[in-house]
Amino acid sequence: MASISNLANLTPAASTNSRSSSSSSVLPRSFVNLRSLNAKLSSSSHLSLRHNQQIRPSLFVRCSASGGNGSAAKRTTLHDLYEKEGQSPWYDNLCRPVTDLLPFIARGVRGVTSNPAIFQKAISTSNAYNDQFRTLVESGKDIESAYWELVVKDIQDACKLFEPIYDQTEAEDGYVSVEVSPRLADDTNGTVEAAKYLHKVVDRRNVYIKIPATAPCIPSIRDVIASGISVNVTLIFSIARYEAVIDAYLDGLEASGLDDLSRVTSVASFFVSRVDTLMDKMLEKIGTPEALELRGKAAVAQAALAYKLYQKKFSGPRWEALVKKGAKKQRLLWASTSVKNPAYSDTLYVAPLIGPDTVSTMPDQALEAFIDHGTVKRTIDANVSEAEGIYSALEKLGIDWNKVGEQLEEEGVDSFKKSFESLLGTLQEKANTLKLASH
Repeated sequence: MASISNLANLTPAASTNSRSSSSSSVLPRSFVNLRSLNAKLSSSSHLSLRHNQQIRPSLFVRCSASGGNGSAAKRTTLHDLYEKEGQSPWYDNLCRPVTDLLPFIARGVRGVTSNPAIFQKAISTSNAYNDQFRTLVESGKDIESAYWELVVKDIQDACKLFEPIYDQTEAEDGYVSVEVSPRLADDTNGTVEAAKYLHKVVDRRNVYIKIPATAPCIPSIRDVIASGISVNVTLIFSIARYEAVIDAYLDGLEASGLDDLSRVTSVASFFVSRVDTLMDKMLEKIGTPEALELRGKAAVAQAALAYKLYQKKFSGPRWEALVKKGAKKQRLLWASTSVKNPAYSDTLYVAPLIGPDTVSTMPDQALEAFIDHGTVKRTIDANVSEAEGIYSALEKLGIDWNKVGEQLEEEGVDSFKKSFESLLGTLQEKANTLKLASH
């Protein structure tokens, strides 16, 4: 895609004549002033599906067998994944125009995830955001507030596309996820305030507010759930932390005081490929034949044990009491499903993790591979004893799973912070160019 290179020569969109309002309130540390968004975004949230819009090249164009004759979309393995095995395929990407998601939905995608890295790529490499950004800058918006307005519009428009799925599944699917500022990863109260405000500003039934599973944010998850807001808990890298996430969800449901819990839902995003990336380096450093034999096996093994824990925690008297109020299980979501090592199968982090009441969110690479040659078959709990053996074997080699999780969490948070800061820097440069050109 073309880069944002010359904002000064752009013509503002006809509908962008609103002015920002001032705010005297104090928002959470490192959050942004979104107060002026409510009225503006509620009026600009209508999604126009332009029939003459050209869809960008994608795997779905390549896979389509309709020949442009108006015939129904071809069934794919994604439809089978959901209908036969109860796993929801989501797409781990979002950019403008969001109508690019239409062929993905037609091919079986049932939700969308985003993160600071995804928005960094989308906004910094596309001209599609230029008109709105120009108007925001000219109206006096600071850079971070402008960033959030760009993000919120994308989320709102994507939510509109997925609303039918949300309604058809009675709030089990059709979600679009947006993450709180990565600057808040160690700020418990700031995360709660940011999540509530972002939820209010987006104002869509099928939005998931993403909160990282850092130790300071575990209480945040509980409080946000208790306030009736649905949450996508992200950056989970260890079983110990995953159990804390489940407990936060259950605690939040119990503390909510709601008689009907059916619309307060959650997913727990358990990251996969990054586990092998780090573990493989550790195993290669150990260097023994036993260690080298375990390369590429740690991530899937840990994920299988996470699913075992999921089955245990969402059963029994405590859970049954919540079910009577309409509570839904916090589904496990497999994240980071693209393969980093080209020596491994390109469906390594999708095919072995298929099971009911789960979600697999896939970027283009993994999605294309699974549609092309993936096999739909329940696999997540097919070899639990083998997974336990691999997990134990790694411990015997001196690998501390919790320390691995802590390192990956720190790296994940840092990565999102860098993407966030990089994008703000890029937007500042464009704003400076625009201001210089206007004088």
